[in-house]
Amino acid sequence: MGVIAKMAGIVLAISLLTFIIFFGRLPIFRRTPIAWLYTFFVANLPGGVLAVDRAVTGGRFTSSLKRFGHFMMNDKHPTVLIFFLVLLAGSEWMAIPSAWAFMGTVQRMAVVVSSALPYVFLYLAAYTDPGTVSMGSLKHHLSLYPYDYGLFHPGARCYTCNLLKPPRSKHCPVCKRCIGRLDHHCIFINNCVGVGNHHWFLLLLLSTAFLASYGGWMGLCILRDRVVERFPSWSMLPWRAYEVSGGALANTPLATRPMSMETWLMLLSWGMKNYIQLGSVSLLGLLISPLVWGLLAYNLWNVWTGQTTNESLKWSDMKCDMEDGLVYKRRLDVAATVSASASSSRWPLVPEHVFVLCEDGNPPPPNEKDLPGVGDWERVWTLRDAENLYDLGFWSNLKDIFIPNYQFNTKDLPAAERRGRPRRRLPRK
Repeated sequence: MGVIAKMAGIVLAISLLTFIIFFGRLPIFRRTPIAWLYTFFVANLPGGVLAVDRAVTGGRFTSSLKRFGHFMMNDKHPTVLIFFLVLLAGSEWMAIPSAWAFMGTVQRMAVVVSSALPYVFLYLAAYTDPGTVSMGSLKHHLSLYPYDYGLFHPGARCYTCNLLKPPRSKHCPVCKRCIGRLDHHCIFINNCVGVGNHHWFLLLLLSTAFLASYGGWMGLCILRDRVVERFPSWSMLPWRAYEVSGGALANTPLATRPMSMETWLMLLSWGMKNYIQLGSVSLLGLLISPLVWGLLAYNLWNVWTGQTTNESLKWSDMKCDMEDGLVYKRRLDVAATVSASASSSRWPLVPEHVFVLCEDGNPPPPNEKDLPGVGDWERVWTLRDAENLYDLGFWSNLKDIFIPNYQFNTKDLPAAERRGRPRRRLPRK
């Protein structure tokens, strides 16, 4: 029991800390214990260490530590990528030789394929250009999507790159470049996830999640068979295990009773100790797999809703501004909208409204020439009154990710009435 408890505790602690660091800042976890723990580890704990160092060494230690931390957090380096590769390769090196003799032909083929795919997709996600925006590629990125006049407005420039910002693009402070349809910067691939490699990133998550689940389940099954071979009355399901009492050497046991949890764990510990490499890797896979499946589910949810991680954060900020009464909208001029969207003729939708943030809470003057749109400004209180121009439905959103420059047709769209988002179709030429 001690071996199982120690391994499970270590894996759970690492998994929980990883989950908090990577997911704690997401809007869905605001005002939850996950967000509080994220704030503690990212802000409060470093601040406390800094205060102690200022009192003890005058800040010399944290000065060096801050430079190192700034490099680790804000510069591009393969540290986490190497860690991921070592963890993946090391786990396979420990588990596969131990389990190979107990596997059939089909299982061996499945293990070879499932073990190789994460490396393939990791290489493609890490070394494929995520969609760098440059002077040479600016025209191409401007043609991919129309401006929605909500999250992305025409004419905005990147202050770092000094380039026009294409719709759905963002400057990555780690890669030091603008990326088209940036989702996020992923330290596990040491690269941004953008329009050029988003599909490889999703396949990496899927293959890794499957490998962790399948490897953990298969290793546990092999471990179960070895324990049952030595102790026939044991079962992986505690309520099906039994103990023989009396007449232990008899062909027919005199009596049986349910196996106690203490005995069940003791026999499981026997298997873990005798097959320590296989058991530890299987336990690691089973405990890590929910984290990977959760990350995949979150990314697929973003695909379902037609947004990137960057855009989900923008929508969350806009929601807070709406609740404070700081957001206004008015209708866009039809001719001007179609003209501005002409360069993005592959996209079948154009925006109907322009949204502006007024920090003083008062609407802009109706005759403000610098702001597009016609008519009076209307205060917006909820996201229900805003349309997501980039949500074409799940399958069309997948096509946009997996098929470069896919030319959408109106037949690809769900009924606008059913989706509840009033959006105008772009006239086809």
